[in-house]
Amino acid sequence: MGVSTSSPEKGIALVTVDHPPVNALPVRGWFALADAVRAAGRDPGTRCVVLTARGRGFNAGVDIKEIQADGDEALLGVNRGCAEAFAAVYECETPVVAAVHGFCLGGGIGLVGNADAIVASEDAVFGLPELDRGALGAATHLARLVPPHLMRTLYYTSRTATAAELHAHGSVWRVVPSEELDSAALELAREIAAKDGRLLRLAKAAINGIDPVDVRRSYRFEQGFTFEAALSGVADRVRDTFGKEGAGSD
Repeated sequence: MGVSTSSPEKGIALVTVDHPPVNALPVRGWFALADAVRAAGRDPGTRCVVLTARGRGFNAGVDIKEIQADGDEALLGVNRGCAEAFAAVYECETPVVAAVHGFCLGGGIGLVGNADAIVASEDAVFGLPELDRGALGAATHLARLVPPHLMRTLYYTSRTATAAELHAHGSVWRVVPSEELDSAALELAREIAAKDGRLLRLAKAAINGIDPVDVRRSYRFEQGFTFEAALSGVADRVRDTFGKEGAGSD
């Protein structure tokens, strides 16, 4: 369980999240993921990183139960952890391919929205249920996946979009049957990793340099409103209602 790194093929680093039951990560999990992605990208032998997960879904966001139990300390920790994990994906020295199955919610959107490419299984759904969880954030990253008005509608309603819908918008590279997800992600990673390693790193830095949005600063701006919601008490009120409905993770 946790976060692990392997090398299925030369030039490819596979970073896998496995945190049952739904890959809703606690504070330490977000920092572990950030460390793993950064380490994989720094390895001179790595030319592409594949970010994947095991279990029922790719990522269900943060561990709501931890926040309910530990209060402001957990909220501060998870906000910093999410910011670091999202930034690690974006700033990874090599391209990052996200292999998404099942649900990709909350913090999951932060990860895939900062990835360089996304391969998804047919059952994958993407969304930000933040308003139903007493939180805010990751609109920065959802806006990288869908057009502006759709982003707003998904955000305000907490609805999800399917992998096929994101493919139609151009943000998902391929949609494949669940049993083909790993091979499809590796196929794309293999094609990327066949390029010159030094040139790939220069290309990643160049593309990030012309990005119109500073994703780290934009996300941290959003997090300020998460703190405001917490201080006003509205976050706890909404989270308590969510908890009574029998779920424990965002």
